[in-house]
Formats: sequence, C-alpha cells, structure tokens
Amino acid sequence: MTAHSNTPRTPPRFSATFDPATLAEIRRAAATGIYDIRGGGTKRKVPHFDDLLFLGASMSRYPLEGYREKCGTEVVLGTRFAKKPVHLKIPVTIAGMSFGALSAQAKEALGRGASTVGTSTTTGDGGMTAEERGQSQTLVYQYLPSRYGMNPVDLRKADAIEIVIGQGAKPGGGGMLLGQKISDRVAAMRTLPKGIDQRSACRHPDWTGPDDLEIKIEELREITDWEKPIYVKVGASRPYYDVALAVKSGADVVVLDGMQGGTAATQDVFIEHVGIPILAAIRPAVQALQDLGMHRKVQLIVSGGIRTGADVAKALALGADAVAIGTAALVALGDNDPHYEDEYQALGTTAGAYDDWHEGRDPAGITTQDPELAARLDPVKAGRRLANYLSVLTLEAQTIARACGKSHVHNLEPEDLVALTVEAAAMAGVPLAGTSWIPGKTGGY
Repeated sequence: MTAHSNTPRTPPRFSATFDPATLAEIRRAAATGIYDIRGGGTKRKVPHFDDLLFLGASMSRYPLEGYREKCGTEVVLGTRFAKKPVHLKIPVTIAGMSFGALSAQAKEALGRGASTVGTSTTTGDGGMTAEERGQSQTLVYQYLPSRYGMNPVDLRKADAIEIVIGQGAKPGGGGMLLGQKISDRVAAMRTLPKGIDQRSACRHPDWTGPDDLEIKIEELREITDWEKPIYVKVGASRPYYDVALAVKSGADVVVLDGMQGGTAATQDVFIEHVGIPILAAIRPAVQALQDLGMHRKVQLIVSGGIRTGADVAKALALGADAVAIGTAALVALGDNDPHYEDEYQALGTTAGAYDDWHEGRDPAGITTQDPELAARLDPVKAGRRLANYLSVLTLEAQTIARACGKSHVHNLEPEDLVALTVEAAAMAGVPLAGTSWIPGKTGGY
C-alpha cells in the first residue's frame, strides 16, 4: 500500500549521541586521517560557578555599606619561604600565555593592563620578551618541560617562578606551536628552525617525581638567592594528591588549572575529555592544604573559566587566595571581536567561536605572528581595556563580599554559598539551596 502524501510524519530528530557536531567530526576524521587541533578551552557544558549562589546579608547577617566601608582586595603570594613575596592589589592575575602563541603586541598589552591595576602577568612557554618585562610591574617566569627560551639571566629578572607540571586544557600532555607561528624571532628565542612545527614535552627532562622536584625547587631558590616565590602549576586531575605533593616539594604557591582553561593549540579530544572542572577541583585542593596545616600559608591560585567578579568571589569563598585569567584577558584585549566579523566569516567561523589560534591568522592580531595582523593591536589601547576589565572584576567581587558582610574578599567562605544542583553541591561541598544537605559529606573528603 502506498502511503498518502498527507500522512503525518515524525519530524527528523538528531541523536543525542550522534549530534550534528559529532557527525561532522567523524566525516572530518574520515577525510583527513588526522586528529583535530584547536585553541581555547572546553566547549562542552560542565558544572561551573554559575551553579553556585551567594547568601547575601538580611536579618541574620549584617552587610557593609559600599560607599563608606572598605573591603580589602590585596593579596600576598609566596610568604612561605621567599625573601621577597609578591604583593598584589587585586586577587586576579594573568595566566601564562607565551610569546609565540601570542603576538609581541599582545604580551605587551597584558603587561600594561596588569600593571595599571597592580597585579601580575606570566611569561608562558618560550621565554621572556623585553616588551613584557618592560611593561610588567610584576612578572612571573614560567619554567616548563620544553625549557624553550629559558636562561638564568631572565630567571633572575622575574619576580616569581612558576614550575609548570600541567595545564587544565591538557593535563599529562605537552604543548604545540605550529610552523606558521615560528617566526624568525620566535625561532631564535626557542632555538628552533623557522617554520617547523614545535611540540613541547609532556614532562620535565631532569626529574620524575616530588622528591626530584624538591631538589629542583632548591636549585631555583639558590639561583635567585631565595628571593623569588616558587609556584607549582598543575592541571586539575587529582587535586588533593597533586597539591599535597607540591607542598611537600617546597612550593610557596600552588596554581590549579581546571579543564575550562584555554590553550594555544592541542588535540580537541584532549580539551574536551581530560581533566576535571575547576569547580570540582578547588575543595579537594583546599582540603589538602588544610590537612597539612598549610592553608593560607601556601597560597592557592585557581584558573579555568573565570569570567566575572562573581566567579572570582566564588573561587575565593571556596578557599582560593587568588584567581588567574587567560581566555577572558584575551577577549578584553579584543580577541573574537565582532568588529572583524567579515574576516572571521572568510576563515569559516564567526566572532565568538574562532578557535583556530594555531593557524596564526587571527584578524585581531592577538594569536598570530603575522606582522601585518599583529600591528592591528595597539598595546596601549588594548592594555587600557584589560585594566578596565580587571577593575570591574575586582569591584564586582567587592560588591558581593560587602553584601555578605565581609571587610575583605578573603573573608568569604563556603558558609556564604549554596548550590543550585546536586552535582555542584557535592563538588563544592556546600548545601543544596533551600536545604542543609551536602551530598556525600559523611563519606567525602
């Protein structure tokens, strides 16, 4: 029997497992035989700070008056062993992003913006540039497995040293910088051939565990006369044990990077399927510090998806001393700006979704080594935008702290928070809103 043309039909329905993006990736992989590489952070939805809410003061708590009563934001990093701890005016820092991944103009702009508001920026893989050091009031020098651009002279010029064990976007994986971004200057700094793809090692060449790391930290302290704070950065994976071992190794500061943290380039499968969200990582990390009697003695910086002052305040309430931003800082500079929509369209994407940072064709002049594109970014104007953004983050965090009756943002605590979902309540260790129930508390960390 032939069906009549007016017979109702079930409308087309995509599979939740084989959705359009998954189908497109299967076709791309089948056509090319290589895995997909991109920049940025995870695009899948994971539990995040939006799943938490603050309990502002009402009858049972007393708020502070925003225009008359002060709310402190300063933070000191490296108080454990360093002769010269880092003093910051705000608890928001700039995460490590390399010259190579970013243009020299972008690195200069980061330094300008951070210095304007009294915070620090970080070198990233590939060494220190004169522009960055010259414009950064406080500069953290990253010490990575690749050792690209590393030298004792620049090490001593830094205000702190950050030993990178892992990164949120790719814990357990090394970095990438493809040949189109290996310019003459980048090649000279990294001692690499121009135009050849570079892959950084996934682990340090001269130590294999916390006992060896302790020796390495001692070596770096001797090189810098015990003046510089030593940070240890880990990707969020097993935060309780990793933080405990970093403390055991002698770290002054631990940097914990969640899976929402960005990267210049790595495998998409890595970005989306390795590591854990920063929301799930903070409380175990803080618990490790508390169990060792080192909370607030060894400072904790968290990163990965920090966007607003509310995110900053929530991270601090969960026990962090400061946060670091990367992707948000690039957006503040001008990354993915709709002003360049026509050029993003020509690249097969759209403003807000551009993530092919490894190709070096960024219209905004930020994630490129093309001289003409890089010249589009004015470091002074971009630095001013970043400074404005950092100021807003700080003001928003202060506003929330005052509403909770706190005279310093570091006085925020888990008791000020509730969760909107069971998952967030369990991860953050705070009650589900409207209840006193913290899932898994009796048998948790």
